[in-house]
Amino acid sequence: MQILYQRELSAKVIQIVMLLLFLFNGNLHGKEIYNCSHYNSANPGLFLNSAGQSSYKSDTTIDISYYKLNLRIQFSPSYLIGEVSVKGSFKNGYGNNFFLDFSDGMYVDSVKTPAGCTFTYAGNKISVVLNSGSSAFSVVIYYRGLPPVNGFGSFVFGSHSSQPVAWSLSEPYGAPDWFPCKNTPSDKADSSDVWITCPQNLTAVSNGVLETVVVNPDNTKTFKWKSRYPIAQYLISLAVTDYELYTNYFRYSTTDSMIVTHYIYPENLNSYKANLDNTVRMLDVFSGKYGLYPFINEKYGHAEFSWAGGMEHQTISSMGSFTEGIIAHELAHQWFGDKITCRDWENIWLNEGFATYSEGVYIEEVRGKTAYDEFIRSRMLDAKRAKGSIYVQNVNSVNEIFNGSRSYAKGSIVLHMLRGVTGDSAFFRILRNYANDSLFAYKTAVTEDFQRVAENVYGKQLGYFFSQWIYGENYPQYIINWGYEDIGGNLFAVNVNVTQVQNTYPSFFKMPVCISVKTVNQDTLFYVMNDSLRNSYKFTAAGKPVTVTFDPGNWILKDKRGDEPFEFVDFRLDQNFPNPFNPKTRISYMIKEYTAVKLTVYDAIGREIAVLVNSKQKPGRYEIDFNPEGLASGLYFYKLVAGNFISTKKMVLLR
Repeated sequence: MQILYQRELSAKVIQIVMLLLFLFNGNLHGKEIYNCSHYNSANPGLFLNSAGQSSYKSDTTIDISYYKLNLRIQFSPSYLIGEVSVKGSFKNGYGNNFFLDFSDGMYVDSVKTPAGCTFTYAGNKISVVLNSGSSAFSVVIYYRGLPPVNGFGSFVFGSHSSQPVAWSLSEPYGAPDWFPCKNTPSDKADSSDVWITCPQNLTAVSNGVLETVVVNPDNTKTFKWKSRYPIAQYLISLAVTDYELYTNYFRYSTTDSMIVTHYIYPENLNSYKANLDNTVRMLDVFSGKYGLYPFINEKYGHAEFSWAGGMEHQTISSMGSFTEGIIAHELAHQWFGDKITCRDWENIWLNEGFATYSEGVYIEEVRGKTAYDEFIRSRMLDAKRAKGSIYVQNVNSVNEIFNGSRSYAKGSIVLHMLRGVTGDSAFFRILRNYANDSLFAYKTAVTEDFQRVAENVYGKQLGYFFSQWIYGENYPQYIINWGYEDIGGNLFAVNVNVTQVQNTYPSFFKMPVCISVKTVNQDTLFYVMNDSLRNSYKFTAAGKPVTVTFDPGNWILKDKRGDEPFEFVDFRLDQNFPNPFNPKTRISYMIKEYTAVKLTVYDAIGREIAVLVNSKQKPGRYEIDFNPEGLASGLYFYKLVAGNFISTKKMVLLR
């Protein structure tokens, strides 16, 4: 899913609007739409049931094997009539009762099984008791109504250019708003059918292959779509309006091709064609990187809908925008999100982080490394705004699950950093092996599954990497201190000290890092492991050092200071960091010749508080911590005297 902007209407406002529409369009046999649902004001993207719990935890005793949705879409008034067949089995081998998630607010006419059953519909569930026990079940639910609002819309009736529109967007919890199902991504159906009956002048689009279109005597048509690949409930979709169909073909061998279908609002098609044509190139790029498009025996395509963003419905992404980035993002989801689906919403980064990073993969392929680097810089700026761990702590909040800075941007940067750790060749083998691993392909995965694939390909343990970046928070802040000494024969010993500002969890970040040393003669890259709050490294370089650059390739999400390019041509006293500070700060300075150095701290009225340095020092860059134990908040001064050089700066202590 790709979201273009924050919706200004709260879910409560949307709920009221939909209720008003319902009141003007007729009633549902006297049943109140929202009789058992409660709006969650703390998390406005989610509706909770009468027990105050999200619908995330579905019936854990059953496995779903098949969905068939036979739906009739009516406009004026907006109305949905459904006949949904669900097949499954009992995990323990035998059972006689189960429940399916179905949001309160619809009207259930009946529930049927081959051997008969009884049912209740309350608390966002249809609970079924079979007349006799069995290892498997097959149930048909007949229902009707105006679907309630959840998350990003669930099921929406609308219009474009005076033409009626109906569309779905079920991620993460919205599928039960319009059809009974087991509402968790962990349980994929083996296959599905979606039959949609709508007015004859409209076109209905869904997953998989369009097997037939039936013209009915009541001026309607029935579009029968079949998906033969496993599919998660939230990826089942429909979109209905007066579409114009535009097609391309993805020729994936000298003799084989797959149709690429674009169902577009007629008034927009001409302006979208150029970007739509890029889809074939993207299919080729991602198939080369990740393995052949995973639903090659069916189709890929787009269905325009009236929502600001895109949603990766399996084989047919729903699109409210057709920029290059969104097209690439939703297509990449067909591998990461649809073929392999996150097993739970806590691990949504396996969907969104991978799709976001794939935007960069495509940019690098078509526009080169410089464009890729700029894409990464942009995502890093966004990732630095992330709060908390990438592993989602509160899946009761839709906004927490789909946090752009965390699940999308920072998730994508984790992959960029993994590429920096493993190197290009191993990294793309990791992605390809993961996408095609029989344990996860057309199934589900969590972070540890991806980690195991990465370790198997890379040949080294990566627990430290995933622990800190997926389950930790924030990012490292490095302070670089370096200097050199002439050891003769045009050789120089370069000393580099790297300090991290202490974090919460982890307290520091362990990362392999490249350090570039540029001398008057040459550039040399040194690779080291930065694995503590303070690390010191010593390198030998040919020629007088000019600059030292920490992580020159920008492979680590970070802030850094102290490795700015310079020659030791002058004395300098830098501003302390951080400032204001609590409990301690770091002061850095540079001297250009061997001389006596004194660094002193004073209070606001000029009293000497501490002498931090009082010795002779060689040319170089130095840093020292100031920990003002026992001092009160306020303004302080620090003064550097080095030979004839004198400089004083201010700093502020905030308790």
